[in-house]
Amino acid sequence: MGSVLIYLDWISMGLALVVGVLSLLLLEIFRLNSSRSHSPPGPKPLPFVGNLPQLLKDPMTYIRSLTKYGEMCSIYLGRKPTIVLNKLQIAKEAFVQNGAVFSGRPIVPIIHRITQGKGIVMATYGNPWRQQRRFALHTLRDFGLGKKTVEERVAEEARYLIKEMLKHEGRGLFYPIHPIMNAVANIICSIILGDRFEYDDKRFARLLNILNENIRLAGSPAGQIFNLLPILEYFPGPHQKVWQNGTSLKEFIIAAVEEHRKTLDTGNIRDFIDAYLVEMDKQGSKEDSTFDEDNLTTSTSDLFVAGTDTTATTLRWGIIHMMEHPDVQERCHEEIVQFLGFDRSPCMDDRTQLLYTHATVHEIQRYANIIPFGVVHQTTEPTNLRGCHLPKGTDLTMNLTAILTDREHWKHPDTFNPENFLDEKGQFCKNDSFLPFSLGPRVCLGESLAKTELFIFFTSLLQRLRFSWPSGAPRPNMDGVMAVIRSPFPFNTVCHSRETTS
Repeated sequence: MGSVLIYLDWISMGLALVVGVLSLLLLEIFRLNSSRSHSPPGPKPLPFVGNLPQLLKDPMTYIRSLTKYGEMCSIYLGRKPTIVLNKLQIAKEAFVQNGAVFSGRPIVPIIHRITQGKGIVMATYGNPWRQQRRFALHTLRDFGLGKKTVEERVAEEARYLIKEMLKHEGRGLFYPIHPIMNAVANIICSIILGDRFEYDDKRFARLLNILNENIRLAGSPAGQIFNLLPILEYFPGPHQKVWQNGTSLKEFIIAAVEEHRKTLDTGNIRDFIDAYLVEMDKQGSKEDSTFDEDNLTTSTSDLFVAGTDTTATTLRWGIIHMMEHPDVQERCHEEIVQFLGFDRSPCMDDRTQLLYTHATVHEIQRYANIIPFGVVHQTTEPTNLRGCHLPKGTDLTMNLTAILTDREHWKHPDTFNPENFLDEKGQFCKNDSFLPFSLGPRVCLGESLAKTELFIFFTSLLQRLRFSWPSGAPRPNMDGVMAVIRSPFPFNTVCHSRETTS
């Protein structure tokens, strides 16, 4: 009799569990239908996980498909809708004309654990963010952004990069990720740390690997699952590696800060960290000051991460596109050598003469499209957009893939073609739909530096080197690897000195 009662108890518990799960599922379906009725149209989400399975399965195909829902649509990255802006005009209306309302940032659990809302990139919109961004922008300008001094640093680093790449000339194929990341990282390091690192520095190589790994992990399926279920913080998994890497980067910066403190000379400010330490001392007595140790390490980390991976990834895509389009590579090289020869380093003023090369750099950015979904914004107060009511805390993002391939604004939207940036007379022409740095108050504060690096690095490389696919090598999937940044799959290249093969 006792065993029968126990058996019945187990059946009752099982039935209760099934009823509970079904009730939760029905409630979630009801909630989801109610939410969708108040949001712009979009693909049908699944309960609890939303549209994440479709997005993670084939990211670029999914992102491209969103234009069929109109200028504005909704997707669910979990249980909450994200409004996607598919057209340039509606993006401008939100992020430029109503910038303050649309410039918030959502809390992304896997990143928030590292930043704690500090710094610049993912900081909440408000006075602390304004203070940090304004200071960073002014200080970066003081240390050369948009000036000849930074151009000279990039040109010098380009010579180091070419020398490093030529070490592989007689050895056949190689994967250029490390030398390119090292070169780009050295520019931002010279500004924020006052130093550059040799290409064989193992400690710095490890730091760059950490940076690359974190970008990949944070945008991976495991990272998205953690954002859905932050309770996983207490369990093992890839998210733990993200935080370990984040800690390693912060430790590197904290060590640099301590070294700067020991050698600080207020009459000779050497770099961003020096300037920040002086500002901390100046602002120390003000109640509303946000200049503290945490913001120093997080802002420096933000500048290092944002100033390295995006530009380095774009240059890697650039090499791929030059190998895929040798005719474009040859035309760029001929233009560069005709104007500069083999020895003079390029500068930004040369863009007015190197029109085809300048257009090619822009086309690499457009076609590489390294942040296809932009960075997520959030409304800071209730508002309306094209008749749609958006409560405070609504997440929005810009479909840069759609804008960068809009047939109304591009001559060759779906193919790699520098003619997208040249008029009928061969003159360079701007395009309002070219938004690789976003727009509005949250526009990339390193835009000027990135433009300088991309033009001078790319022009220097094509001036001295020729890139080609290894014989018989299969072409990589050009959709790339989608994470926080859209990166190319690992690839090998063969590079030859132009001076020995011309």
